[in-house]
Amino acid sequence: MSGDRGAEVAVRAAKACVDKYVNLELILVGDEPELTGLVSRIVGKEPRLVIRNATEVVGMSEPPADALRKKKDSSMRVAINLVKDGVAEACVSAGNTGALMATAKFVLKMLPGIDRPAIIAELPAIGGTVHMLDLGANTVNDPDQLFQFAVMGSIVTSDICNIERPRVALLNIGVEDTKGHGTVRDAAARLNQSGLNYVGFIEGNEIFSGKTDVVVTDGFTGNVALKTMEGTVGLVSHYVKRAFTRNLLAKLQAALAGPVLRRLAVETDSRNYNGASLVGLNGIVIKSHGGADAYAFQHAIETALVELRNQVPKQIGNLLEQEAA
Repeated sequence: MSGDRGAEVAVRAAKACVDKYVNLELILVGDEPELTGLVSRIVGKEPRLVIRNATEVVGMSEPPADALRKKKDSSMRVAINLVKDGVAEACVSAGNTGALMATAKFVLKMLPGIDRPAIIAELPAIGGTVHMLDLGANTVNDPDQLFQFAVMGSIVTSDICNIERPRVALLNIGVEDTKGHGTVRDAAARLNQSGLNYVGFIEGNEIFSGKTDVVVTDGFTGNVALKTMEGTVGLVSHYVKRAFTRNLLAKLQAALAGPVLRRLAVETDSRNYNGASLVGLNGIVIKSHGGADAYAFQHAIETALVELRNQVPKQIGNLLEQEAA
């Protein structure tokens, strides 16, 4: 299912994935005539690309409740139904985030022991990457839910980054035990008694420091932090571009610094981190950025493959059972 850039992005990403993974079969859900034409033009004959028709589309600004009640044959709903029915093993969508979350929660239900789903994404960090959740699925969370987020974040990070015991930190306004409101302090107390590799509080300026592998916070704070990061990257890019185009000498310096700048561009390219997982559901659902191109959408599909290979929902359920014992 595609987002702002239309179905062609999904088709091109699907082609790249079936070319790369010989045992992979993908189901393209949407307007069948449009998808048939795109596959014919871009891919040609490929039995591992299957088209499933959907007669409705959820708009990017459409209220989630309306999408859930009124559009039961939307590409989003059809795709998630395929996961529920066992026809597909994961769903990847670049559509409306709220509608995707609401539909997935309604159709797939929550894992036992999980109160609410969360959005987790991989972000660049010093020496590697960091996973952060929740990035906007919830606005308010209690200590038990933050603990559940920590469990889910630990499993996802372990599987994707091959880290045996990921370091887990709680985002707070200070690192001292007395800092923050009661919710984060109570969550910290529970994490200290758990089997997770909890390393304490972390402040916003250390999210990318490499001191932790998982950052846990409520969805409101997480979403504000994520958008602030995106804005900061845009501001720094603006300043760098302006500095290197100011005059002829600056342009010559830019030419000399070209290899370094290109390397920096690759390392900070958000497309390499596209694909946020909706964890806590009884199934695998990956949210791609709505403006993703084919390269970025391919990364979202590959994120789903990693979670499928490692059976992430099952692992989350098993770890929660261990912690409850």
